[in-house]
Parts: sequence; C-alpha cells; structure tokens
Amino acid sequence: MVSARTTARAAAAEPAGTNAAEYTVSEISGALKRTVEDAFGHVRVRGEISGYRGPHSSGHAYFALKDDKSRLEAVIWRGSMLKIAFKPEEGLEVIATGKLTTFPGSSKYQIVIEQMEPAGAGALMALLNERRLKLEAEGLFAQARKRPLPFLPRVIGIVTSPTGAVIRDIRHRIADRFPLHLLVWPVRVQGETCGEEVSAAIRGFNAIEPGGAIPRPDLLIVARGGGSLEDLWGFNDESVVRAAAASDIPLISAVGHETDWTLIDHAADRRAPTPTGAAEMAVPVRADLVATLAAIGARSGAAVSRTLQGERRQLVSLARALPTVDALLALPRRRLDEAEGSLGRSLRLSLSERRRALSEIAAGLAPGQLEAGLREKRASLRHAEARVLQGARALLAERRHRLDRLGASLRPNAVASRSAEARHRLLTLGDRLDRAQLTALERRRGTLNNAWRVADSLNPRNVLERGYAIVRGEGDMPITRPEDLLPGTRFELEFARGRRRAAVAVDARAEPPEGGGEEAVPAAIAVAPAARPARPKRRQQRAEADAVQGDLF
Repeated sequence: MVSARTTARAAAAEPAGTNAAEYTVSEISGALKRTVEDAFGHVRVRGEISGYRGPHSSGHAYFALKDDKSRLEAVIWRGSMLKIAFKPEEGLEVIATGKLTTFPGSSKYQIVIEQMEPAGAGALMALLNERRLKLEAEGLFAQARKRPLPFLPRVIGIVTSPTGAVIRDIRHRIADRFPLHLLVWPVRVQGETCGEEVSAAIRGFNAIEPGGAIPRPDLLIVARGGGSLEDLWGFNDESVVRAAAASDIPLISAVGHETDWTLIDHAADRRAPTPTGAAEMAVPVRADLVATLAAIGARSGAAVSRTLQGERRQLVSLARALPTVDALLALPRRRLDEAEGSLGRSLRLSLSERRRALSEIAAGLAPGQLEAGLREKRASLRHAEARVLQGARALLAERRHRLDRLGASLRPNAVASRSAEARHRLLTLGDRLDRAQLTALERRRGTLNNAWRVADSLNPRNVLERGYAIVRGEGDMPITRPEDLLPGTRFELEFARGRRRAAVAVDARAEPPEGGGEEAVPAAIAVAPAARPARPKRRQQRAEADAVQGDLF
C-alpha cells in the first residue's frame, strides 16, 4: 500500500487541474515491491525448471519456472540451496514454495524459493524424449553412421548467426591454430524459423558441386551459444536431425555449453562441448604440425645416416673378408696350366690310338679278302640267277600244263582264242621276266663295281705307287712313330713293287768314321723284289677304264 506521506507529497507536487499522483522511479518500484511481497508473501508454484546451470560460485542458483504459456524467474539463496534434498535438473517439473518479490534494478519480479520438491518431468522434456526415442529407433543415432573427421580440411562450412560471439570465437580460434578458408551460412539460432534455416543450410552446403565457383566444404560446424531449453529448441527439430544424419560432409555439433544437449548432438559425427571446442576439433595446431614434421624429418635423417654408416661399416668388413684377385684366380690358373700340360700328351695319345685303329681297319681291307668277298658275291649272284631261271621255267611249265589240260576240255574256237590270249600274256610275262633279270643283273653288277672301286681306292698299294713306303718292324707291324724305331731295331721297307730289307737301326747322332767320307748308314741287304699278285685281266681292264679315285689318307 502507498503510504500517506507519499500520497501527500504527490498531491502537493500535483499541478492544478489533474488528479494523477507523481512518483519517482525508485518510489514506484519500492511501492510495487512492497505490494507484491505483502500480497504474495507465501506461495506454492508448480512449473518446469528452465535455464538451470547449477549453483553460482557464490552458492546461489538462478533459473526460471515455466509452463506452456508463462515464465517466472526464480532464485534460491545459498542457505536454502543447502536444505534441498535433491539436485535440480533442467526440464524437471517441481513444486516450489517461497515468496514473490521484485528486482527494482531491472523491473522484474521473481520468486525466492525456500523449499522445493520434484513434481515429475516437464512437457517439453517429455516431448524431447519421445522424439529422441523415435529417431533413435530409425537408426539415425547409430555409431556405424558416424564418420571420422578429416585431419586437415581445406574449407570449413559454419552454420550459425553471423552477428553473434560464436562466429568470432570460431574464426579467432581457427586463425590461431591453422588459418584456412571459412564459409558462413547465416541462420537464426533461436525462434520458430531456426530449425528450417539450419536444415536448409546443411542441405545447401551438401549441394555445392566440387570444383565450382564456391568451394565445397570438407567439414561442417553447426554452432550456437548456451541458453535454456526453449532457446535451443530449434536444434531439436526433426528436420535438423534428419539433415545432419543425411549429410555427406562430416558434421560437428557445437550447440550450447557442455551441460546442454540437443538431438543434433546425437545425429552429428562429433559433438563439441563449446563452439571453441569445435574449432579445436576441426583443425590441428599448425605450429605443432610444423614441429612434428621437423622432428620426424630430423629423426628420419638421423635414421638414414645411422643406416648408411652401419651399412658402410658392414661393407668395409665384408670387403676385408673377401679374398684378393690373385687368390681368386690362383686355383683356376693352376688348373689351366695343368690342362695345358696334359693337352699335348692327350692329343698325341689320341692320334696314336686313331692311327692304330686305322691300321687295324686297313689290315682288314687286304686284296685277298676283297677278292674272296667278290667271288662269294658272284657265286651268290649266279646261284640267285639259276634259282630265278629255274623258277621261271617251272612256272612256265606249270602254266603250259594247265593250259594243255584246260585246252583239252574246251571247244576249238574258244580254245584257240584263249590259247592265243594266254600265249600273248605268256610272251609278255617272259619279256618282263627277261627285262627284270637283266635289270637285276645290271644292278648287282653296278653294286659290285662300286665295291671294287671303293676297295681299289682303299688299297694301300695305290698309296705306295705315289712314292710312299711302309716301315715294318717285328711281327710285320707298321712303325708309325720315330720314337718306336730305336737303335738296334730290325725293320724293313715295303715299296710298291716289292720289299727291301734293311740292317739294324743306328743312332743318327754317332760321329762319322775316321778318315772322313760319307756319313755312316746301315748296310742294305739286297733281296729279290716281292712278287706282286697278278690281277685278273678283267679287273685290270676295268681298273684302267675307270677314273682313279682320290687319296683317302
């Protein structure tokens, strides 16, 4: 109630002609405070806690009580806060007991709570939980949908108010850590259109084509400062949650302070406690990266240097352990020298064996053996010729006998015709037989002549005709090497027309006899020339007619 003094003073100051009282601001504020406290000195209020941030550093708690239509500021002093048996929480519906008062400094009224007890969850929290359970059942909050943030994005898209302190904090924090390109999509972060604008901004950033005039962000940040549940309600909108879950670009939710939470926090790939924390999550510290790279480079260089030094030491050790070139080539050189020494002996031995084998083969090609073989071939040829003639005569006789037997049983005309035909065929067969016999004889004769020519060309006497001689030792064996003709060895020389025996071989290095004269030579013993076997006349004529073969030796 207004005091009488105040009324009198107001009436005295009242100008003439008006009944309205005049008050100062402090007077009217004090009068209202007393009126409210007197009228509502003890009240019980039911409402939902909103804007609760916990006790202040002084121990007092400031928040508000609300319902679906109104809002009432509330305060709990430190002494009353200690007496409350439960911890107040955001969105909790309570019944508060206290008194109403005003705060003249800001023309607000509030309730000073002395006692408080819970009355159940509020309507907004119930709606929020219902929406959260629905979206969670659709899988929008699943951990499998969340993607890792890029380590160093080139462009960051920010969805926030362009005039608030949030954008300034994010810009300054990113500039301090790692400056890069920022794209801001201005939206309202509070009010009825907040949800539509935020979801449109998220979809708009995802619709930017890579490589266009506007760079496509590599990371999105949806940010807003702290506030009550009503202030942050736009970020609980279902369209915002679905846009965040469907974003192809990784998204960080930085709505409110650390104690606040909204549905976009569950759908985002990462939740930041504050907008500044979102900037710290988005980019690393450039100075730290530079220092880390420098440290890695130094460690890499040191590791390479240590590796090279170790390999160099190992190479030097291996080089010392390797033998010298002379040591490596000593064994091959020795083997080469031994092979060179044995090569001459092996060649001489091989030539000696080949000469001995050739002599054995030539001994088997003596003229007597060749003539015996030729006589055998001729006898075989004559025997074959006799058998062929005998067979032909027998066949002809058999055919005549059959013809006579058949002719006896046939008519004269038919017999004469068939007889003439058979006679003609028989004559034809006889001519063919004669030609075949002559051809076989010529073929055998040609083969025999070739054998004679080969034997004649291999005859060692033809070689002796050109001025060569054969030195024969004991057992009539040819002497082919000078070292086999030792002093005191008896030998003989075989020429083309016969043989001449020689004395015992002497040393050619012996001094000549006294008195001078010719050199000492072995005395030759005159012997009658060996009779050369006479060749058959036919063979001699054929040998003179045929061309002389070349020397096979």
